[in-house]
Amino acid sequence: MPGNTSPIFSKIARVEWAAGITAANTAKDGTGTVDTVFTADATNGSYLQKLGVRPRGSNVASVLRVFMNNGATNATAGNNVLIAELSLPATTLSEVAALSGNELPLNIPVPPGYRVQVTLGTAVAGGYAVAGFGGDY
Repeated sequence: MPGNTSPIFSKIARVEWAAGITAANTAKDGTGTVDTVFTADATNGSYLQKLGVRPRGSNVASVLRVFMNNGATNATAGNNVLIAELSLPATTLSEVAALSGNELPLNIPVPPGYRVQVTLGTAVAGGYAVAGFGGDY
């Protein structure tokens, strides 16, 4: 009997961006200033393979906090769950060396209507562009 060769996910790939994240949010519960980097399909849900994080200039060291939000207001702490953190090194914009980016592998299902949101632990000058790479079921 042949094995199942159907893909787990559909072929609808998506990339979503939140550009220019600079503001700090020291509330570690997902309330306050957040940026949405990925929103699941409202009917079937989605999956999020990874986040790509690129500095946009000179920044002090910080931490990127990643929250799963249930689709309701993020102002209520119970609507948010901290799912990952990524340490971000200090960066210096240079004309002779590239600013290195970071990847945060997640490989998680995102239920219908849920959002993945990020925030920084420390305010930064240059900011970060964060991209969510995933797709829909």
